[in-house]
Amino acid sequence: MTALARWCFRHRIVVLLLWLGALFGTAAGGSVGGNAFSNAFDVPGTESTRAMERMEKVFPEAAGDVTTVVWRTENGTVRDPAARDRMTDALRDIAALPHVGDVLSPFDTAGAAHVSEDGKIAYAEIIFTEQAYDLDKDDTKKVIDRAQEARTDGLDVELGGMAIEYAQQPAEGAAELVGIVAAAVVLLLAFGSLFGMLLPIITAVVAVGTGVSLLGVLSHAVTLPASAPIVGSLVGLGVGIDYALFVVTRHRKGLKTGLTPEASAERALNTSGRAVVFAGGTVCVAFLAMFALGMQFLNGLALALIVVVLLSVACAATLLPALLALFGTKVLSRRERRAPAKEGRRAEEGAGPLAVRWAAFVEGRPGVVAMVAVVVMVVLALPALSLRLGASDQGNHPESQTTRQAYDLLADGFGPGFNGPLQLVADVPGGDADVRALEALVERVRTMDGVADVAELTTADGAGSRVYQVVPTHAPQDEETDDLITELRESAVPRAERGNTLEVYVGGNTAVQRDFAEAITDRLPLFIALIAVLGALLLMVAFRSVVVPLIAALMNLLAAGAAFGVIVAIFQWGWGLDVLGLGKEGPITSYIPAFMLPLLFGLSMDYQVFLVSRMHEEWVHTRDNARAVRLGLTDTSRVINCAALVMICVFGSFVLSADQAAVMTGVALAGAVAVDAFILRMLLVPALMHIIGDANWWLPGPLDRALPRVALEAPAGQGSGPVPREREGLVTER
Repeated sequence: MTALARWCFRHRIVVLLLWLGALFGTAAGGSVGGNAFSNAFDVPGTESTRAMERMEKVFPEAAGDVTTVVWRTENGTVRDPAARDRMTDALRDIAALPHVGDVLSPFDTAGAAHVSEDGKIAYAEIIFTEQAYDLDKDDTKKVIDRAQEARTDGLDVELGGMAIEYAQQPAEGAAELVGIVAAAVVLLLAFGSLFGMLLPIITAVVAVGTGVSLLGVLSHAVTLPASAPIVGSLVGLGVGIDYALFVVTRHRKGLKTGLTPEASAERALNTSGRAVVFAGGTVCVAFLAMFALGMQFLNGLALALIVVVLLSVACAATLLPALLALFGTKVLSRRERRAPAKEGRRAEEGAGPLAVRWAAFVEGRPGVVAMVAVVVMVVLALPALSLRLGASDQGNHPESQTTRQAYDLLADGFGPGFNGPLQLVADVPGGDADVRALEALVERVRTMDGVADVAELTTADGAGSRVYQVVPTHAPQDEETDDLITELRESAVPRAERGNTLEVYVGGNTAVQRDFAEAITDRLPLFIALIAVLGALLLMVAFRSVVVPLIAALMNLLAAGAAFGVIVAIFQWGWGLDVLGLGKEGPITSYIPAFMLPLLFGLSMDYQVFLVSRMHEEWVHTRDNARAVRLGLTDTSRVINCAALVMICVFGSFVLSADQAAVMTGVALAGAVAVDAFILRMLLVPALMHIIGDANWWLPGPLDRALPRVALEAPAGQGSGPVPREREGLVTER
């Protein structure tokens, strides 16, 4: 790391130009080529996937996205001349707008069923010529504006669909900008220097900007989900700022002790930089575990996150030394620059009084501290026992949004299940026997509990296939709808297929989401075990210990439990949703555990690495466990807490995102980072290590010889060296 830091420091202009070229080059490539992100949630081998594949043959793929315009009259019915003429004019004008291919009106013969039984609610379907993410937001907003111009005191008009949701999302980067500003305030307070604050911000922004642009280019070559850019931004800003923060903090210490900027930068990269590279590698290994789930959506998400994290590490290792060379001693405040080197050295050798007292408190009462921390974590994790995976939809949007209003109007007029119909996709290869069996199945389904309506859809290949739309009586997210899918698949359909060549698949978006959630749930225990084992092995290699990795694995499980407890309480139980303005409660988005667990484990490993690497460094020099734990906690508590506050600001800012899954992820990660840094790393980990004693660093001889060696601390004479003995008195004072 020393040679790399020295080269980047001395060739700062070259490094800066290379990174600027990468940033603007990928941005230009993404702008010219666009992107090809996917929204597919299918799970290979499931019945819903087979139904989807059959539907693609039965119905030629639609030209574009379908938006629903829904209206309700307060007086009379939608067929009254006043309401009818007003909406007919609006729909005619909408049909003439750009990228609108067709309009299916309830006043036409084909749309006659689009009126509720009481005549109060009706809807029209707007078929665009492009998919939602390919439409220009301004063109979609023209549709919204023209439809809502038809509103009167007695006529309510709302719109639903992906195109409408996408058009009304906040401007891209709004949440990220808020997170960056909040993080900048924390860094400015921590460093007292404008230039010191800018360093982590600049490196993170360059890494995220390059990464997100690169994802757009990569989406043409590999399948990446549409959520990859926003999730990549969320993760990239958090880890990018934190990685740079650890290096800058070490660099500032070097400058305060009288080192030249170049020598200080080399030492910072050779100490904290090593930990950053290892931590980033740990996060990437955790994301690689997502491939074990065997789902294309998660594979693409894992690849996107690995790209962003690797770029964050690369920026911290190369761009940051170049910026340190440009800024020189300006990363210190004016008061710190004026302070003599001896005074700066004494300040660094004597940790802050609060950190000293805290380390002494934990050392003096490790049993009590550990007990309190465990109780708090268990209480936070209890709601996770009722975790239910599913899919959020426009029914979870805040009531102020037109998509939520349209969802509720359709539910009022046509039943809660209308927003998530199921599909019976039937292959009828045989003769009359198969046809009779299918018709008997349809009649049986009509009489089943939980079914509101069954209607046959017109298919492209006529006699060879038939498709029926089944409208449940319950909403798509209700457990009763899941039970209906199970009953159809395990009872009704097998009974019809028995003795015939008939094949019937139960599909539709609700079934797809249910199958996706079920697949995640089934594979989650093995997935958690895989991540925990991989993380423990990496820490065993780094710290030459059996106990430290086991403690880290336990802490990771506690942090994950607390994170899921928080999102279950908020998003599934609805605690505080109204106060936060986050919409309606519902199941937890199915892919969030698969994405969050490796990220949480990776972030937890970051803090574990930075905390324990300092302890291990002292243990190697002194073989005194109590001293090692004290000094490790004292030296790293401030920077870990500052890093945690930065991540909380970045992740918390995604509450402003219009994407429900991103909001859930941001809240869960912000909560997980808070409990991980402030409870686990500052309380439980040091308390347990005090209780365990020298056994923390035990490693069987054969295992020690078999494991590869990775040095997180710099070689002797290149790092910080042992802490002077006079500091021992400061650390142990009560």
